[in-house]
Amino acid sequence: MRKLLLLIPFVFCFHCAFSGSGNDSLLTRLNTALDKKKSYDADKLKRIDSLKKLLTINKLDLERRYSINLMLYNEYKSFNYNTAYSYSQKLQQIGRLLNDPVKIAYGKIKLGFILLSSGMFKETFDSLKTVKVNLLPDSAKTEYYFLTARTYYDLADYDQDDYYTLIYNERAGRYIDSGTMLCPANSFEYIYYNGLKYLKNGNTKKAVIDLKALIKTYKLTYHQYAVTASTLSDLYIRNAQPDSAIDLLMQAAVADVKSSTKEAAAMLNLAQLLHKNGDITNAYVFIKQAMDDASYYGARQRKLQVSAILPIIAGETINSVEKQRLALFFYAALLTILLVIIYKQLQKLKQADKAIVDANHNLQETNHKLNEANTIKDEYIGYYFNLISEYINKLEKFKRSVDNKLITKRYDDIGILVNNINLTKEREELFINFDKAFLKIFPNFVDGYNALFNEENRVKLLPNQLLNTDLRIFALVRLGINDTEKIAHILEYSVNTIYNYKTRIKSKSNVHNDEFEHAIMAIKAI
Repeated sequence: MRKLLLLIPFVFCFHCAFSGSGNDSLLTRLNTALDKKKSYDADKLKRIDSLKKLLTINKLDLERRYSINLMLYNEYKSFNYNTAYSYSQKLQQIGRLLNDPVKIAYGKIKLGFILLSSGMFKETFDSLKTVKVNLLPDSAKTEYYFLTARTYYDLADYDQDDYYTLIYNERAGRYIDSGTMLCPANSFEYIYYNGLKYLKNGNTKKAVIDLKALIKTYKLTYHQYAVTASTLSDLYIRNAQPDSAIDLLMQAAVADVKSSTKEAAAMLNLAQLLHKNGDITNAYVFIKQAMDDASYYGARQRKLQVSAILPIIAGETINSVEKQRLALFFYAALLTILLVIIYKQLQKLKQADKAIVDANHNLQETNHKLNEANTIKDEYIGYYFNLISEYINKLEKFKRSVDNKLITKRYDDIGILVNNINLTKEREELFINFDKAFLKIFPNFVDGYNALFNEENRVKLLPNQLLNTDLRIFALVRLGINDTEKIAHILEYSVNTIYNYKTRIKSKSNVHNDEFEHAIMAIKAI
């Protein structure tokens, strides 16, 4: 008893460590901006609607129409790829109607920016090669030169090749030199692109001087600030200063959110750095935001980048949540055991230990199923994260109840709270949520399944019933779980029972037994 009582200080220390949290001001600012994200997007869409209404004015001359389409392009270029692409084509079309080679060339530059944003390097170069640079005014020439430089830099970063990366960086530097020759020495473009060139050439001291000068002394737009802060963060990453890089990326992400910029790397890079630092919770929040933005914009390259890291962070998030759930349950159970000792009910100690073991076993099974769901689709991942979040809220309420009863010395009530945990009900809810998530991905699964049978052998579900046992067995098969033992384990049947189910179902179908599961796998997802 004395040894067990010595655990009490440990328990309360564990509780304090587990429940302690803190957000610095930058993290708070970013989360506040994300809360208002829909409002910022709504303001942008309102501006866009106003511009579109101008295009409906009768007898609008081509010059004015070109100007409005250019403004719409600028609104969409970092907001939505497909629409921005469409407006870049319209700019070229109007330029042809006006027989204005400068406007045609400028439209091709705008097209190049969109293609580069989507990671289409070859198409970007193809578009830029057709631009007659000598016809352009200086402002358009600088845009052309800087865009070409960006294309070479991005291609160098993508290749990461000892030979070609040096060549691409050198070409990009020459284009930057051409662009800066046409810019005022105190302009944003002159200072930023010189800083970028220094960064790529390894001259970090000069790069830091230029980029810091922009942030500290220039009044930048949200987009200019985000681009500068993101570029400067790369220097701190290279110099193994992750905390400084994280601060800059948070500021860049805030600026991106406020400007409704969907095509941006700040949120993705921030999530990766937080993940490396062990902040899994915030890393998942921001990688999900990065995926939402990449999907909204339609940037292929960005979606691939986010997709590469999202499953890793998501998987670790699940593991972290499961550990916290296990820790909270252990904390409540241990307090119950201590109360049993105080009231000299030593016999209940073994029962409490058995309850903990059973609960751990069930939680491990749930964790296994969530990890399986993680490999299916982003939609499946998000669906189960919502489920986990709701369960954590339940546990937090449970913890607060335990704390309250400890404070008020209502020790008997704690045992009642633990005994009221209904694992069977939790499993039933898990199956219901599995059915919902599965049918979201395979909405035609029941119809496809029934098509394999004659009318009298088809499944007829009860009102409000999503899947029955027959359907659920082959839903797991459709997800790639072919091992009968695994299916039995998931559905809590014996292996023989699952085998009998499969044999009975296949014998009634219109498909040969050996081809039945192939027919199931042929049912298409959305």
